[in-house]
Amino acid sequence: MKYIFITGGVVSSLGKGITAASIAKLLESHGIKVSLLKLDPYLNVDPGTMNPFQHGEVYVTDDGAETDLDLGHYHRFTNSPLSKISNVTTGQVYETIIRRERNGEYGGTDVQVIPHVTNEIKSRIDLCANTTPKPEVLIVEIGGTVGDIESLPFLEAIRQFRNEKPDSCINIHLTYVPYLKAAGEIKTKPTQHSVQQLRSIGIFPDFILCRSEVEMPDEIKAKISLFCNVDKDCVIEEQDVEHSIYEVPIELAEQNLDLKILQKLNIYPQKRDLKDWENLLHKVKNRKETLSIGLVGKYVNHKDAYKSVFEALQHAAIEKQIDLEIVNIESDKIESEEDLPKLSGYLIPGGFGKRGLEGKLLAAKFCRENNIPYFGICLGMQVMIIEFARNVLGLDANSTEINPTTPYPVISLLEEQQDVKMLGGTMRLGAYPCKIDPKSNVYKAYQLEEILERHRHRYEFNSKFKKQFEENGMRFPGVYKDGNLCEISEVKNHPWMIGVQFHPEFISKPTTPHPLFSSFIEACLNSKSLV
Repeated sequence: MKYIFITGGVVSSLGKGITAASIAKLLESHGIKVSLLKLDPYLNVDPGTMNPFQHGEVYVTDDGAETDLDLGHYHRFTNSPLSKISNVTTGQVYETIIRRERNGEYGGTDVQVIPHVTNEIKSRIDLCANTTPKPEVLIVEIGGTVGDIESLPFLEAIRQFRNEKPDSCINIHLTYVPYLKAAGEIKTKPTQHSVQQLRSIGIFPDFILCRSEVEMPDEIKAKISLFCNVDKDCVIEEQDVEHSIYEVPIELAEQNLDLKILQKLNIYPQKRDLKDWENLLHKVKNRKETLSIGLVGKYVNHKDAYKSVFEALQHAAIEKQIDLEIVNIESDKIESEEDLPKLSGYLIPGGFGKRGLEGKLLAAKFCRENNIPYFGICLGMQVMIIEFARNVLGLDANSTEINPTTPYPVISLLEEQQDVKMLGGTMRLGAYPCKIDPKSNVYKAYQLEEILERHRHRYEFNSKFKKQFEENGMRFPGVYKDGNLCEISEVKNHPWMIGVQFHPEFISKPTTPHPLFSSFIEACLNSKSLV
């Protein structure tokens, strides 16, 4: 078993997740089985209760774990199995340790960061390394930036881990090499300081990956090599890509990073095969048509809040070689239909709370009345149902999340959630099966009578109103059979107006776009031709 530990320095948001996923993709291209693990230093048990502006989206796994958005990158780039053990937080570590201490499992000893916290972190690494099927390489990404106080227990844990398995581990440090435009110079000093901090706690990088906005000349790489005590061949450039994040694995392959890593790990691989990725990038770089669609939400100015949605839309567009423009529309700034541009389609993603709801309702009404393709995901489906109830059925309807005393609760809390007060882990989470009506538009997309999709929500369509909706032009072609819950809604006599209670964006990949996103983009293309 081999281990790759990835740390970051100088600044945050360098793209450690994309880098980790790209390295995993390269190793998989040699026929190597890879797993990925994200270690997050924050004290939250998981990101489920965190503000999307601060943390970005919450990525949900099949087994119902609310995890870091980097796991979305892992899924999109690789075939790595992902589950609740693929994301570890400081909160989870301390929660476990405190519970054991209260149960007397430490035999009265002082419970300390070393060895108890670091041992628990190492046990979580071992747990992920021993999943079934067992990987050959585990890539461990440590969140945060070297120098952060909260990261120290994780860094100490991986220092110990490598000391215990010296022939099975390598360390990769991702750093930022700034270009000062006024001086016309690339500066290596921040990288030197970052590596010095890393070395001061006993971690010596085998590779330094340099994020840069400009090309790095050989003398800069030589300087980093000299001052950071890393072979020059192991100073790798990771320049900003031109077209898509999916170029990163190819850029790293051109510098033979995968071969250098495998050599240090004493792994003798198959010949690299990246044909699927090369075909993908050919489509990315040879787009034939443009298309504009609107994304209506509360957090549109922070792309990471809807990261998987953005990527899933791009996957479907790349498949059809379309240059997709996503027009971000803040829902709380929509006061009338005049605030909505005439686009080829609209998507309303998931979310919580009442802020911006009325703007989303206006967008749904605009699409329904003007035969514009509409894709509602989770809250987007609930918006579609509330709008239909108000403007077609004539009901003063709402969701009990927004108005607990609404006379027509077309969206309501699950019965088993009525008495739950604590946030976090109280929703319908993870993968659930759904039966599909073969006569529906959704079936045309899936070509399957049963699907498995991931959920993250508390509120459902209230089936007491189902007959009234169906008699007036809406149908529910997707049902979770065990709970008789409506998972999918469609407006009849509309080119493409579909809502889904689940989150299809979580399972889309660039090489295999999700069928609903592909169908939506196709409908938007047809809508564009009619404009």
